[in-house]
Formats: sequence, structure tokens, C-alpha cells
Amino acid sequence: MNDRRLTAVLLFFVITAVCGLVLASRPELKQSRKAASTPSGRGDSSSGPQWCWQNPLPQGNNLRGASVVNTNTSTLVGDYGTIVRTTDGGNNWTIQSSGTTQTLWAVSFTDSSNGTAVGEVGTILRTTDGGAHWMTQASGTVLNLRAVSFVDSNRGTAVGEGGVIFRTTNGGSTWGPQSSGTAETLFGVSFSDSNTGTAVGGTFGQSEIFRTTDAGEHWIPQANPGTEFLFDVSFTDMNNGTAVGDQGTILRTTDGGNSWVPQASGTTKTLYGVSFTDENNGTVVGFEFGGTGIILRTTDGGKNWVEQTSYSLPQGASSFFAVSFSDANTGMIVGEAGIVLQTANGGQQWSSQPSVTFNYLYGVSFTDANTGTAVGYENPDGTILRTTDGGNTWLRQSSGLSDPFDGINFFGVYFANADVGTIVGDDGIILRTTDGGSNWVQQISDTTDLLYAVHFSDENHGTTVGFLNGTIHRTTDGGQSWVPQITDATGLLGVYFVDANIGTVVGNDGAILRTTDGGQNWTPQTSGTINQLRAVWFANASTGVVVGDQGIILRTTDNGESWVPQTSGVSETLLGLSFADALNGIAVGQLGTILRTTDGGQTWVREESGTNQDLYGVSFPQINAATTVGSFGAVLRATTQGPTPRPTVTPRPRPTPAPRPTP
Repeated sequence: MNDRRLTAVLLFFVITAVCGLVLASRPELKQSRKAASTPSGRGDSSSGPQWCWQNPLPQGNNLRGASVVNTNTSTLVGDYGTIVRTTDGGNNWTIQSSGTTQTLWAVSFTDSSNGTAVGEVGTILRTTDGGAHWMTQASGTVLNLRAVSFVDSNRGTAVGEGGVIFRTTNGGSTWGPQSSGTAETLFGVSFSDSNTGTAVGGTFGQSEIFRTTDAGEHWIPQANPGTEFLFDVSFTDMNNGTAVGDQGTILRTTDGGNSWVPQASGTTKTLYGVSFTDENNGTVVGFEFGGTGIILRTTDGGKNWVEQTSYSLPQGASSFFAVSFSDANTGMIVGEAGIVLQTANGGQQWSSQPSVTFNYLYGVSFTDANTGTAVGYENPDGTILRTTDGGNTWLRQSSGLSDPFDGINFFGVYFANADVGTIVGDDGIILRTTDGGSNWVQQISDTTDLLYAVHFSDENHGTTVGFLNGTIHRTTDGGQSWVPQITDATGLLGVYFVDANIGTVVGNDGAILRTTDGGQNWTPQTSGTINQLRAVWFANASTGVVVGDQGIILRTTDNGESWVPQTSGVSETLLGLSFADALNGIAVGQLGTILRTTDGGQTWVREESGTNQDLYGVSFPQINAATTVGSFGAVLRATTQGPTPRPTVTPRPRPTPAPRPTP
């Protein structure tokens, strides 16, 4: 990777506070949308907008746990209180209302009706009707619960941080604490009958395994040769069990844990989930940070583990977090960004859910309710997606470029009408189409800056801004020529022009610059903040809105002579902004933040997005249609007006924003 490209990519992830690396190298999967049965909003339906997943499907939150009951019925759980269910073998999925936004780490069903999910801050949810209703149960702890195992509809055990173990004998009406004898996190638990169970966890340099034969009255530590964290365990009877963990660890017992024997996994990847249906047939899944997932299968009790590779996922996500089999043939694997793989033949072939991409999407532009383009990362040619039916189907378009070493990031896109549009991105890339993206032509920009945003006031007059050097380039002939403009800006992230002459750019250190002569001269304005400003929009020459770091929203009604802070009610960085008209606007940002205004930006109401994926761009072409895009290929669509109340939940920790880079 050349130094400049590496710097650009690293700086981009710093300024957007993204902690993960862009993952790549899976064959693309070009598929149309497969509708989920219900939208992804939490709680009961209301008159407000519900943001529905368009990609990935059935949804794009990380999935952490799976419970496959039989060939037809499975339930999956994950981030942001996500619960999805199928009753027809995965042909159709229903997104169920959990009533929480806490991460759910595990789920256990004993039949098609009775199931329990556990998660962050001691969350326990219970259903007796297949998930039509989920009821909160009192766990007695605020520590994270990481695993749960039920042997019948009444008797179950949950384990988690601090070595906590909780037991119920009445379907969760009451949960009682049990003593594990450890303060280390227990990540996995498996009961083979009502009395006999095993819990696993670890500390640095040591695997920990605890065993009970009296329904948890006593948990006895078991000696084992492991030196790595154990993340999951699966017993098929009181004697035969397998535990998996970090650095490719697989431990096997055939005598109820009196002895544990290491098995050769053939990998050093983290093994995160295991499921056995009998003493011989089992599957293990895992991943490596910044790399790819792994699926291992045995049919001889682990004497031999064979990697399975008969699956295909689009680029961008490939980490597998959990696996569940109901019999030797029928199973599911779940993971990052809503990955769902399913098999009916013991993993000889794994089929995936329809997703156009798992790569990050950074920009989106709609010219009406139906016609839009989204852009982002792809190896080798950058992602360009196009819809003409409001996002029901997204089709890939070719950029005509190729960088097989690094891939290409497209950060900004703007269409002046349904046919004429411009994309900007890495190394000063500018692409232009005049036929709705059927063909994209590269234009000469004379810069290698990371071009972050672009806006046109008409087909011919457009401006793009860059972050690394604070560049501004301007065209008056539809991009046949791009002319650099001079400012003192150190880094720019947003641009908006109300006509050919009047425009505003925003960026580092609270910078706001204004021109009234098409960019020949740029005048600094006082923002009153040193936070990065990310996006800008103007209703007319005098009235505009700017958003940025720490939830900042600024508004002007006097041509930017004064910028007045508005109450956003959030601390997350706001990354995207779009208005349908002078009154109705939407801002999006980190951790699934969506804000809406109906009075031109004077007041903002938070809406329930249904995700904690970062949202980078939003397009609001008319009042009854809005689309936002973000991490791991997230595409969300809202088609109704008015705010949806946000559920009351226990606050979850927020990541510390990364330092603002100095270009």
C-alpha cells in the first residue's frame, strides 16, 4: 500500500471514530432484496417512521447467538436487542420486538415456543409463544450475561461476567444466584440434563472449566491443559463434551470432564462457537481480527477437524460468532453485520442470506423517492449501488477503476438529477455519469487529496472538498475542468451551494467558510466551536444548518454572520445531514443515531434506528422517503413522517472518540 493511500485510509477511520478495519476478499453476491416480515423498529408500531433494513437482510446488526430447534424453526439474537426468527427454514425472517437495545449474547429454545435470551447489564428475556412476545425477567445482576442453557421449559442456567451463575427452575419467574468459585468471566455453559452442566471461561494464560452434577448446588473446577480463554462448550450427554477458545483451542472430554484432551484444530484463529448433536458430529466457528471467519467440522468426535469453505459472502464482513445444530444435518451460523449461513447437509454446502455488500457505505444521493445511488469501499473497484425502486433492489455498477492491492473508497456522491451525478473519493478520484450510472467516466482533479464530499447546484456548477489538505475544487462545466480554490482551511468535510455563487464549506477546528462569488473568495465565519464540523445544508442564502462532533448542531438565519447552537440531545458525532424542504430534515451519525427536525433545525427529536452501526450518509429527497447508509453495508429506509419515541433502556457505555487528526 503506498504511503499516501495508507495515510488517507487511516485518517478516515480516525475522523469517523471507526474501531474496526475494512474487511475484504470474498466473492461479491449480487442479489435482490428479500423482504423481512416486519420492520426493525423496537416496541409497538406507531404513527412515526420506522426505519427498515434494506441491506443486509434480514437485518445488519451483529448476531451473537443462535438456537436452531428443528429444520424449520430458528431464533437469532444480537446487538441492539436484535431478535430474528424463521419458521420456514430461513426462507423468510421476522424481526421481533425485544423491548431493549442492550446486546443479547445468547439464546436457548427447548421447543418452538419456549425460549430465553440473555445479554448486557443482566438482561434476561423470556418468551412462551415463539417470540410473539418477549418479557423481561429480573436477573438480580447488572453484570453482562454471556451464555444460557435450558434443558426443558422450566430449568435453565445463565452465566457471565465476574463468574456469575444464575439458575431457574420455574421458567425464569425467579432466578437464583449460584457460587462458581471464580471472578473471571464465564463465556459458555451447556447442560446435558437437569443436573449435569459445564461452564467455561478463562483468564490470561489459563482456561477455566467448572462442572456441576447437582443442578448447580456445587460447581467444581476441573483441571485442563488449556492456556487460552474458552468461549463456548457443548455437551451431548453427561460424558461427551467439547470446549473451544482462543488461538484455535479445542478441548475434548469423554468422561464428564475428569480429563480434557487437546485436539488439533489446524488454526490459530479465535474459536467462538461450538455445537454437537451427538458424540461424533460437531461444528466449530470463529474468526481472526482483521481477517476471515472459519468453519470446522468433525464426524468422528474431533479426531479429525476439516475446514468447510463451501459458502460465499459479499465483501466486508466474515466473522462468525455462534453456531447451532438441531441434528447432524441442520444448522445455522451467525456473525458480524447480520451474517446468517444455513445448511441442511451438515455443512457440505452453506447458503447465505441476500446481501449486496457488507462493506462500509459512506454516501448516498436520491433525486426522488425511488431513484438513488449509494457509494463506499470495495476491493478492487469501489462500491457503487443503484436503485430505481426505492431501495427494494440495489444493483451494482462498475466504476471502471481498479486497485487490487488496496481497494477503493468512494466517500461522497451527488446527483443533480436522475441521470447526472458525481462521485468523489480516494486520491482525488472524481467520477461522472450522465446516464444514471450505466457508465462512469473519470475526470481530472489535479489533486491526490482524500475528497470527502461533493455538491452541485445544477448539472454544471459543482464543488468538492478534501480532508487531508483542505482542498476546494470547483467546476462550471460539469467536471470537464476542476479548478483549485485558495483557502486557509486545514481539512474540509462538507459542502453545500444554494446556487452557482453562494456556498458554504465546513471542516476542522469548527471551520466554516462562505463564498458569494462562486468560490473566487472564501470568507471565514465564526462557528463558536473547535469541534470538527461534518456536514452542511442551506434552505436559501440566509438559513442553514451544520452538524458535527459531540452531537453539535449549529443554525444560522443571517447568511452565517452568526451561528447559534441548537439542542441535539445526543453526544454522538453527527456525520450526515439532508433536508427534504425548508422545514423537514434528518441528521445521522455514530452508533445508529438518527435525529429529525420539522421546524428547519430549531428542534430535533431522536428516532429509533434499530441499529448501533455507524451511519455516515443520509438522503431525504421528499418528505415521505429517506435513506441512510453506514457501516458494514447498512442501508435503512423510512417512508413515514413524525418521530418514533426512543425506548427507555439502561445506558450502554459509549466508545471514547478518537483524537482529531492533524493533516
